[in-house]
Parts: sequence; structure tokens; C-alpha cells
Amino acid sequence: MFVYRRKDLPPDPVFPANLEKLGYFVNDKDQIRKITRPNEEFQFKINRNPRWNEAQREAMNACIRDIVSGRLHDLGFRTIRLPLSTPVDEPHVPILVSKNLATASRVVVVFGESIQDIGVWAYRSIGTDGIDQGSAVAFARAILEKNKNNSTPKDQEDVAIVLANTGQLTWHCASRRAVTQATWLSMPRHSAVEGPPTTTRRNKIPRNGNWQEHVTCVFEDILAARGDILSEKAKIDIVGVAEGGLGAIRYLANNWETWKDHVSAICLPSPLHLRDTDLLPESPETDEDKDITSYTFPAFISSRCRAYVLSDQPLDAPVSGFHEYGCNCYSSNEALNMECIMPMAWKGVIEWLDKVHADPDYAEPHLIIKEMNGNGAEHAVVEEVK
Repeated sequence: MFVYRRKDLPPDPVFPANLEKLGYFVNDKDQIRKITRPNEEFQFKINRNPRWNEAQREAMNACIRDIVSGRLHDLGFRTIRLPLSTPVDEPHVPILVSKNLATASRVVVVFGESIQDIGVWAYRSIGTDGIDQGSAVAFARAILEKNKNNSTPKDQEDVAIVLANTGQLTWHCASRRAVTQATWLSMPRHSAVEGPPTTTRRNKIPRNGNWQEHVTCVFEDILAARGDILSEKAKIDIVGVAEGGLGAIRYLANNWETWKDHVSAICLPSPLHLRDTDLLPESPETDEDKDITSYTFPAFISSRCRAYVLSDQPLDAPVSGFHEYGCNCYSSNEALNMECIMPMAWKGVIEWLDKVHADPDYAEPHLIIKEMNGNGAEHAVVEEVK
């Protein structure tokens, strides 16, 4: 039997979180490309050992996180720690809010995917389409610049943004920060052959142990603080991506009587909820409560909610999905990767939210989607007259 001493084991690979030292740069199209071969994207596989590949990818992702965070702060975002009043060196989850949150009459709240870092839609899209496009930077800039372009001072800074953090929910004690599961598994180890670290109670963040708890914390600590953190009369638009949307739907289904007067619209890129289960409260106190809630919330979803799904049809083209999700579904113009739906559809999301907010009586039309075969048309849409 052979026993290796720790000093004899291969060292864990280390890569600097610096674009230039990694051999990359940001070109004039906002894309990350190789310095030596400017037409080539990020190369994930550089070694037969997966540990080297993962460590290099995490170093690249750290560079991207720094760039995205810097651009968001340049737009006026500030960090709030959850739970509220948590010291900076204690377990907490950072979220980002625009500087006009306390005064804006409208707040767009974004709950992202559970695998992504805050402010990042998809690293895949960042590599292909550009940093702003694959992150929340372009989305936030489009909303906040409308505030500056409003004609009257009364309307300036009228829309605020809250970027929740459904991905970074594991506390890394050594670096004193919350990280995603992918970052956790990429943290330095004693050797390259050592297994991944395990989590203990020290890595748990109070009231933010998973994405559902985090969604609840954002609603109850931030959005419920009307007259304090946000305006008393602020209307809320919700953008829920994948698990973030599922968490918001489940929370609202169980607390709709509290929030029905405050939520204006919900948009769900990459929906995960199911109409027959997630739109109903888990345990209403009385049969009467169940009747009221189970009627009003699904009705709201069918009229002031829409989803964007995988489809190769043009953006905003109606597609099937109402019977599954309880709301109209539209093409994201992304056919392959669910994480790339938001980078492709964010312009449609903003446009629709603006339209719904401007019309308190707006309701999505009832659409009948017929799939046609053999005639050259994949979908035929008939609008049902109310």
C-alpha cells in the first residue's frame, strides 16, 4: 500500500483573476476574446484534468463579475445586505438596488436563476454576445436612461430596480462573502486531487438558505418596507427568471391578499411553475380564503403576466404554453439554452412591462395557438374575442 504525503501531492492549480494575465481582452464589441487570437472566444478546456479547466473558468468568471459589478455601480446601484443590518463580515447575501429606490413610483424587481451570480444572465451569452448583453447592465441602463430622458422633472428617476441574488447563497468563511455553488466548488484546495469541500452550519446564511427563502426575504425585508426603503405608493413589476420566477410565484400564491394591490405585472423568462399546482396557496387558513385566493391570483396571472420560452420564432411571437403555465407564452428567439432566454428577450420584457404599467386596466388577450404542419407555417394565431 502506497501512502502519499501531502507535500508529494500535485498542487491545486491557481489562475489569476486578471483578464490580461489569463490571455484575454475586451474588444470594441464588448466581447471577451483571446489576445493572441482575437477572433477566438474563451477556451474552457485547457487540460485533460477537469480541475484545471474549472479553476481557469472560475478565474475568468471572477473577472467578469468585477466588470459587471463595476458597470452596475457606475449606473448608480448600491449594495444592501440581507438579512438587514447584518455586519459586513457576518453571513449575508448582497443585493443591488438603484439609488432612486426610496422615491420611485415604480420598482422593477428581478429574481434571477439559482445558478448565476448577481447581475449575470448567462456567462455563455457574455462570451458570445458581449458583457452588457449577457448581464443585467444593458437591461438596467435601458430602464434608468428612460428616467433621464423624461421630459418633466416630476417624472425623473421614476423607475427603480432591485436585483435580487438567488444564486450566491453559500457563505465562504475565509473570504467573508456569499458565493454560488459553482464558485464554492472552485475554491482553492490543499491539492489538485482533493475532493470538494463540504458545507456546514457555518456556511448557512440566515433566512437565505435557498432561493425560495431568499425570494421571501426580499419581499418581506425590502418590498414590504413601504415608506422606508421604497415609496409608500410604489407599484412593483416582477421579472422572474427560472427558479427566481418560481419562487416569486409560490410566495405570491400564498400571500396574494397582502400583495395584490402593489404588484402591477409579472414577466417570466424561462418559467418553471405549473398552473395546476403553483398558483394555488399551500395551506389557506379557511375554505373561504382558499376560494378567494385561488380565484384572484390565477386570474391575475392569466391577465397581467406573460412568459418567454425557448423558440426559434421571432421575439414576442405567441407560442403555446398557456395550459401549462396559466399565462400567455411568447418566443424569446432563443431555441437551445434556457439560460440565454433573458439575454435574448430583455428588450421585449421592458417594452411589455412599460405597456402594462401605463394601463391599469390592461389584460393579456386570450390566444388560441394552432400548430400547423406541412404548409410552411409553424404557428397560426387566432385572438379570441372577449
